[in-house]
Amino acid sequence: MIKVLVAALVGTIIGIVVMVAVIAIAGTDTSGSSSVGLGALPNSTFTPSGSTGGGTTPPPSSGGSSGPSSGGGGGNAANGKALFTSKTCSSCHSVVAGTASPFPAAPNLAELNASGALTTAKILNQIANPAPPMPAGLASGQDAADLAAYILTLK
Repeated sequence: MIKVLVAALVGTIIGIVVMVAVIAIAGTDTSGSSSVGLGALPNSTFTPSGSTGGGTTPPPSSGGSSGPSSGGGGGNAANGKALFTSKTCSSCHSVVAGTASPFPAAPNLAELNASGALTTAKILNQIANPAPPMPAGLASGQDAADLAAYILTLK
């Protein structure tokens, strides 16, 4: 019994040391981060909880593309469509209503947009302050605005 407890304690300590080493090596920057976002959503519907989000949206940058915008918010939907693939959004999210997302925890963005639950501010907040399992740092500035414009065109 004591051997099992000692082994569990040693395993826990080793796990903590490895975790601290990974964090130290990878580095973290949590300034301005928030756990507020769209959160875990079903694949087909979203019911607003009354929360306003509370996060901040990234300011547009001078980078990205220019041209006609659609979907509001100063983004270029055509560029957003290209970014959706290049930024690997399409590896998790479906953009075709009635189809499951490749990653089951990721909502179908066409269905979510069609429900009226999405706004430019909500999309930008989710990109800037992603709720796990969505990874952080996928897009910012004009790229994020372009992605939001594209997502708002989905039906």
